[in-house]
Amino acid sequence: MKILLITLEYPPFKGGVANYYGLLAKYWPQRGGLDVVSNNKGQLCSGHFPIPWLKTIKLLWKKKKEGAFSYLLVGHILPLGTAAYITSFFKSFKYGIILHGLDFAMAIKTKRKRIITRLILKKADKIICANSQVAYLVTEFDNHLKEKITILNPGIEAVEIKPLSVEKRTQLRTYYQFEKDDIILFSVGRLVRRKGFDKVIETLARQSLGNIKYLIAGSGDDEKYLKGLVRQYQLQNKVIFLGSITDASKWQLFQFSDIFIMPAREIENDFEGFGIVYLEANLAGKPVIAGISGGVRDAVIHNKTGLLVNPENIVAIEKAIMSLSQDKELRLSLGKQGRERALNDFLWQRKAQEFKDLIDN
Repeated sequence: MKILLITLEYPPFKGGVANYYGLLAKYWPQRGGLDVVSNNKGQLCSGHFPIPWLKTIKLLWKKKKEGAFSYLLVGHILPLGTAAYITSFFKSFKYGIILHGLDFAMAIKTKRKRIITRLILKKADKIICANSQVAYLVTEFDNHLKEKITILNPGIEAVEIKPLSVEKRTQLRTYYQFEKDDIILFSVGRLVRRKGFDKVIETLARQSLGNIKYLIAGSGDDEKYLKGLVRQYQLQNKVIFLGSITDASKWQLFQFSDIFIMPAREIENDFEGFGIVYLEANLAGKPVIAGISGGVRDAVIHNKTGLLVNPENIVAIEKAIMSLSQDKELRLSLGKQGRERALNDFLWQRKAQEFKDLIDN
């Protein structure tokens, strides 16, 4: 089967959705079986058309006429789903809609969009949800769509992780001015409020967490706000901002730290679609503390691969930090179980095969 994927976000474009499609294509089990057209060079939407996405209709029409695909995967329900819906009436083909979270929330924001979204989803052959939360939201939107829904979580790439030597750990502790018995929390991601890094900082202001140190990697719109919180709570000796880091540094810091923490929360219909970084931390053998929000329940199993907390409640976050920081055996156990789950259930080779099997059936 020849499959065409159309998406507005694709590498080298940055972000979780772009990575999702890039890795899906990279690990697709059938060589030449998945063709991708992205909008990186304006191939799908163009200001030269009265309605930008009309260019997508032109592209689909041409490719279908040439026999370039027999099944269409739509990476963004609006506006690309509209083009797929219209074209499928004139050039007979089946299409599947892939949903991540915010894309669906925005697609049902107004009455006009809800009407269009319902039409697109009703005609779709399959609705592929990247997490259980968006699957729930689609069912709430229209229960008749339930039979079309399949949840296919993102995957991770297998990475060879070399344990840090004693010398390297000592070097890093000296560099960051950490004491030998300090417990190190680590976060990496965009510095936006939804990630919950502000709640971790607020929690660290509590006196019960005296030997906890916190490394935050990443950049984003709320960097100034977060640094202001650190100054407000006088935590300059406990919280260190690392800025943007390389992948190599990320994996080194996973090894160096004791606990990965990201108590993500929902803000204005924007939520964590899944949280690949939780699985990455697990892959490095680390336990995680995560917020019960969005699709995070799919990525983290409470008391097996990490701890799920109310992301708005700093007492709950404090309790989770204390539980893991005071119990080395629990940290090791959750980290080990998390690594086994990541390797057994979430490698992209397996996820891409599941994707193909779904479409073939």
